[in-house]
Amino acid sequence: MTPTTPEDPTDRSPYDLAGEAATKLAELTGVAQHDVALVLGSGWLPAVDALGEATAEINTTDLPGFSAAAVAGHSGKIRSIRAGERNLLVFLSRTHYYEGKGVAAVVHGVRTAAAAGCRTIVLTNGCGGLKETWTPGTPVLISDHVNLTGRSPIVGANFVDLTDLYSSRLRAMCREVDASLDEGVYVQFPGPHYETPAEIAMVRAIGGHLVGMSTTLEAIAAREAGMEVLGISLVTNLAAGITGEPLNHEEVLEAGREAASRMGELLGRIVPRI
Repeated sequence: MTPTTPEDPTDRSPYDLAGEAATKLAELTGVAQHDVALVLGSGWLPAVDALGEATAEINTTDLPGFSAAAVAGHSGKIRSIRAGERNLLVFLSRTHYYEGKGVAAVVHGVRTAAAAGCRTIVLTNGCGGLKETWTPGTPVLISDHVNLTGRSPIVGANFVDLTDLYSSRLRAMCREVDASLDEGVYVQFPGPHYETPAEIAMVRAIGGHLVGMSTTLEAIAAREAGMEVLGISLVTNLAAGITGEPLNHEEVLEAGREAASRMGELLGRIVPRI
């Protein structure tokens, strides 16, 4: 049996728990296998209706290992959607590292998606942007990341290559759909507090363009599971210190609401081509 993580006091491995969740998922949704998973971050929730017809919707808490959504803008639901010939598994919420539930809980959705048959995952988030040309509501492809949580979801001495973690093939496909899409390096801080202007200066110095509190741990777990990863950030505000204005979570959600139609259209055009 795979060793357990330090946060998991039980003798059940997180991989086994994900398998149990996938089995229950198939039972509740009536879908034996899903093909593509999507995780909708803060501000992305209104875009879900553009993805296709929902065939089932369940609470995350209906599945083993999941907890209720703890952040505004996350619904605590999982939706199964039929889009053409594919079954999409859409997580309308995620567990964040700052919730204190451990890294295994943060990536449980990703591992469940992999166990449910998904070979590709689209990770989205709402984030701060360092380029002043990225006005609130701008989607940006994630080209790479810097994980400043100091943690990894991988259990034991399992060395996983993260070269081209955010698939260059999928990013090129996205630019075929929308040539205006820019890309950048995403930097994850632990949160839940926003970054200081000095920390944003550090991000700029190390080559970062986007800052947030999610995504990197999930992307690592997805690569470990053999999934192809597409990351898309929705810039909801300029990062701390750029405008001098204070930051707040309502601004994040409002930017998402205003960009909902564009985000839905973008995902609706991209997902069928994956």
